[in-house]
Amino acid sequence: MSNRNSDGLQDLGLWRTFLAAHRSGSVSAAARTLGLAQSSVTTQLRALEVSVGEPLFVRHARGIRPTPRADELAARLSGPLDALADALGTRPAAEPPIVRLGGAAEFLASVAAPALAPAVADGMRLAVTTGLADDLLEQLRVGSLDLVISAVRPRGRGLPSVPFFDEEFALVAAPALGIAHSPVLTRDALIDAPLLAYDRDVPILRRYWRHVFGIRLDREPALVFPDLRALAAAAVAGAGVTVLPTYLIADELADGRLVDLRPTDDPPINTLHLVRRPGPLAEGVAVVEQALRAAVADL
Repeated sequence: MSNRNSDGLQDLGLWRTFLAAHRSGSVSAAARTLGLAQSSVTTQLRALEVSVGEPLFVRHARGIRPTPRADELAARLSGPLDALADALGTRPAAEPPIVRLGGAAEFLASVAAPALAPAVADGMRLAVTTGLADDLLEQLRVGSLDLVISAVRPRGRGLPSVPFFDEEFALVAAPALGIAHSPVLTRDALIDAPLLAYDRDVPILRRYWRHVFGIRLDREPALVFPDLRALAAAAVAGAGVTVLPTYLIADELADGRLVDLRPTDDPPINTLHLVRRPGPLAEGVAVVEQALRAAVADL
């Protein structure tokens, strides 16, 4: 005859440990929350995985990542177990979960960091990953990130996404470069100007040339620097001509350190999307989204 209780209540301690690990994304953080040794948390999670019959977490260098099955179980169990802990007065003072945000370094530094500072000061825990859109979306698919600000709209329905913000681009240079700026500036006026690019393939410059001048850009850049903030600094210093999102250089345009060489009512735009990982909405993501939306509304 089996010794296993038919109601499964003997596993409540394991599920409590499971929820702490799921919410924190870290064995060490779960151990601190529960007042246990890390080895005890690891042992309990392994025991639970044996009981369930499949892995619940994927271990990686920065902690643990829940599997889809773990997300499903957490969504079903968190309410009842929290209610029981509240009734018994035993719910631990848990650390808030980490919200894992990804995006382009320039946007995150210039817009996201100031927008999210008040939430962080109020106790939110935030881990930011920078990189290219395709790489970040892949991390979102496997659960390493909760939310990505992406210049690429994900294909299919696997990753929920919504349009978020239209970046507007301007062709800029320092006044010292001596290029007369006007709405009718031609490409010929730029023939001798050094081009400053994010990549050797000059994707942003090519897009601007095609949209505004109606031709293909076939020149090599004088400077390649994969950071738009560095390109802005080089342009201010008089290195050459570049194309940048206007939110990034608002101060430089306002105080005259950079000039818009060809002002237009129809600038090239690039739509950013907010993309969530599949599964239940991670705690704190809605707060991050709200803060980001408020920030871009003022740009």
